Amino acid sequence: MTTVSLKPAFAAPPVPADQLGSIGVRMAFAAGEEIYAQDEEADMIYRVVSGAIRTSRLLSDGRRQIGDFYYNGDFVGLEAGPVHRYSAEALGPCEILVIRKSALKLYGEEGIRIERMIWAETARELQRTQEHLMLLGRKSACEKVASFLLGMAGRFRGEVAELPMGRQDMADYLGLTIETVSRMVTQLQVDGLVRFVDNRRFEVRNQPGLAQLVEA
Repeated sequence: MTTVSLKPAFAAPPVPADQLGSIGVRMAFAAGEEIYAQDEEADMIYRVVSGAIRTSRLLSDGRRQIGDFYYNGDFVGLEAGPVHRYSAEALGPCEILVIRKSALKLYGEEGIRIERMIWAETARELQRTQEHLMLLGRKSACEKVASFLLGMAGRFRGEVAELPMGRQDMADYLGLTIETVSRMVTQLQVDGLVRFVDNRRFEVRNQPGLAQLVEA
């Protein structure tokens, strides 16, 4: 069955690079490299130019909570307080535009325009957080995995969607064990809703059925 184009569940609309003008510095990061640290001063904000990154926080008992995943066009590091509550790491090779918030006032009207854009992205970030909380608290394990795959499939226009993160990242984001994620992925394949080409690539085989499961 041909894969259909889906609307992502947790994606913020990309911000065209030309809207950012000459503000900021582009930096390259390798897979697994830290972009900023948990509890680091939050004077910088970051926009993904290419690649994907994750945010995560280590809890006092050693467990890890994934905050979210960010892709081309997304802003990262938007904080209400003075420090980053999460750290950010590159999932693979990526390029990041780094902007110092305190320097925006030096850019006049362009800086004001960028500040407004950042506030709009902050509102979207709040919406993403609310959706994540609902996902963690109100859905079954199968519904969580289905929601995640539906959102990821919506980012790709081709027949095969690619997961830049591994199963452990998925598990930590969804509040599940890696074994549970693997079982749910298998169940969704047995039910004919998705088909995994390999560990990181999949296609949706039954979009209405997957959507119905997500909305249950």
